[in-house]
Amino acid sequence: MTAAWRLLVTVAMMATAALPIAANAQVLIDSVRVRPSPERTRIVFDLAGPVEHKTFILSNPRRLVIDVSDATLDASFDRLDLSRTPIKRIRSGSRAGGDLRVVLDLKSPIKPRSFVLTPILQYGDRLVVDLYTPEQPDAPVVKPPDRIARQMRDVVIAIDAGHGGDDPGAIGPGRLYEKDVVFAISQKLHDVIEKEPGFRSVLVRTGDYYVKHDRRTLIARQNLADIFVSVHADAFRTPEASGASVYAISLKGATSETAEWLAEKENRSDLIGGVENVSLNDKDDLLVEVLLDLSMTASLAMSLEVGKEVVQSLGKVTKLHKKRVEQAAFAVLKSPDIPSILVETGFISNPGEARKLARSDHQKKLADAIFQGIARYMRSNPPEGSYLAWRRTEQTRPEAGRQVTYRIERGDTLSGIASRHRVSTKAIRELNGLKSDRIRIGQVLRIPTS
Repeated sequence: MTAAWRLLVTVAMMATAALPIAANAQVLIDSVRVRPSPERTRIVFDLAGPVEHKTFILSNPRRLVIDVSDATLDASFDRLDLSRTPIKRIRSGSRAGGDLRVVLDLKSPIKPRSFVLTPILQYGDRLVVDLYTPEQPDAPVVKPPDRIARQMRDVVIAIDAGHGGDDPGAIGPGRLYEKDVVFAISQKLHDVIEKEPGFRSVLVRTGDYYVKHDRRTLIARQNLADIFVSVHADAFRTPEASGASVYAISLKGATSETAEWLAEKENRSDLIGGVENVSLNDKDDLLVEVLLDLSMTASLAMSLEVGKEVVQSLGKVTKLHKKRVEQAAFAVLKSPDIPSILVETGFISNPGEARKLARSDHQKKLADAIFQGIARYMRSNPPEGSYLAWRRTEQTRPEAGRQVTYRIERGDTLSGIASRHRVSTKAIRELNGLKSDRIRIGQVLRIPTS
């Protein structure tokens, strides 16, 4: 036997000996996360490699069983917060053949859905299990407009805090997560709006969980939003980039290399967040696409004008990366019927700017500036039937002390009417010669405007 032949036989024997080891290698599950949201409870198993799995439900008592093939667990369930989930307890055990069985003891009925995700960005392989309960609310929808609101409604601003849950967004120095920074800014913006007469705010994301891009705009639409503002914190290839930016949707693509890169980064968040359909393309037929394009053209004009006002206000409290409204193909802005802007509040990848973004006082300045820009546009271009439109009309009347009229409907009270019209019950009584607060359906009241 020649030396070459002996070497070939040796290599073959070594390869054969290694086969059983590779075949029996178990995939390590090194961490488990539980994330409740208004729509579902998500359990994420972080894996060292791809796995096969199956799930099934058992009753008496209620349990969800998750069998993972050729896997071993190197994580603890003891510190998981299950208080806002339908899960009582999570336990696990090894099965014959090297499989892992995870059992979820349940508080209530659920419908499970599971899938695996391949590595992307900072994430490796993952097994995701979503639990849906019958009583979970579908979306944070505001109350339907009351009788007076139909005659003098608030302007509704939908605030979308970018990323969330398993999608942290950009990560700055000291593991400062974009999702946490923009949520804090969004909450402060919400508080500012709620204190201003004639405005109402809706938070698209109310906690640390992921919301699909199309779901974000759907929540805004369900709440009859007049404008949609998505709050983010920039990141770029180099730490030198700095400053705030405002974006509107581009119908023809990005207007700069930076905008194009950012659009790609934001759009692929759906894949990170675990959307089963990773395509961001509209699936509707050609006719619907044409109609949507026409509608987007109309809302884009308003988006650009609102964006200009916000840029002007931001420039007074922070450095601007761009002094005009940029345009890029952000998926979250593709709502044809709602004017939308995306505000990048600064570069979290810049160490100096990251420190500012982490400060509560700077977050408040950014929130105030965003609102001031939006409010300035809305007061100059108030939606028809809104309180802002009514105030603008009254302020331009040459005569002082003019009035509006209101017809009483079932359920109205004098105090409620006075509150919505921002006047006192005494002023209404005196103007209408009322001796008490009693009113009747169909009665027409004169409401003082000054």
